[in-house]
Amino acid sequence: MDDLFSAQGDLAPQRIRVGIGGWNYAPWRNKFYPAGLPQRRELEYASRQLSAIEINSTYYGTQKPATYAKWRDETPAGFVFSAKAPKRIMQARSLAGAQAQIEDFIGGIAEIGDKLGPLVWQFEKGRQVDLGELQDFLAALPRTHAGRNLRHALEIRDPARVDRELIALARHHGVATVFTDSVDYPSFADLGGDFVYARLMRSRSQLDTGYTPAELAQWADRARRWAQGQDLPELPHAAAVQASAASPRDVFIYFISSAKERNPAAAMALLREIGAP
Repeated sequence: MDDLFSAQGDLAPQRIRVGIGGWNYAPWRNKFYPAGLPQRRELEYASRQLSAIEINSTYYGTQKPATYAKWRDETPAGFVFSAKAPKRIMQARSLAGAQAQIEDFIGGIAEIGDKLGPLVWQFEKGRQVDLGELQDFLAALPRTHAGRNLRHALEIRDPARVDRELIALARHHGVATVFTDSVDYPSFADLGGDFVYARLMRSRSQLDTGYTPAELAQWADRARRWAQGQDLPELPHAAAVQASAASPRDVFIYFISSAKERNPAAAMALLREIGAP
């Protein structure tokens, strides 16, 4: 085990963030959200039950900087937002001409300040990406803004593009590849940057917490091992499994899609299982 963990005890839970996609969803009202809670206070409430939220609305349109600042101020210290990059960038015919839009998106969302987590660059199924084009795109992503480091996660939904070359390219640029636990999209758990980004998409409506207790215990174990720097050979990979543990990693796990009405309960149950602060 890494010296950091041996010397100071198991710090893995402190590195793990668990949450959901978005916070305005009608079926969560009177269930996840208490009866009578005003809609304008839903973020305030959700951010005190979970440790992270992935902002999905940014995929469809960016917000004003003042809106991002408002979200920042409504959430407690230590909370983290991830965010999906705008569709207009990810679906552009040529990524080479998107630099101004990338900078505009980052310049606005940077108002979230030290609560800003990874930015997710998702290429939808059917969007074929040339490896050379992707190399230039990753090289152009800003690594800092206003003195703060930026983290980037790459989600590729074209099965033909998921291979060893993709993993090597992501690692070269220090970018994480998204692990999407889904039957509909490529699912690969190769380690890339200094963090892990997982989108879990198998919750079921018939289960109060979306997943069985055994499944949640299994994901808690995986989250801890990821946080300790371990690669997980039991999960699918596009390249060879890394044989030895690397440095500790931050871990971001989101319950997304599928039986969406169960996702807040799934996230809270996993946080309890992990024992995360």
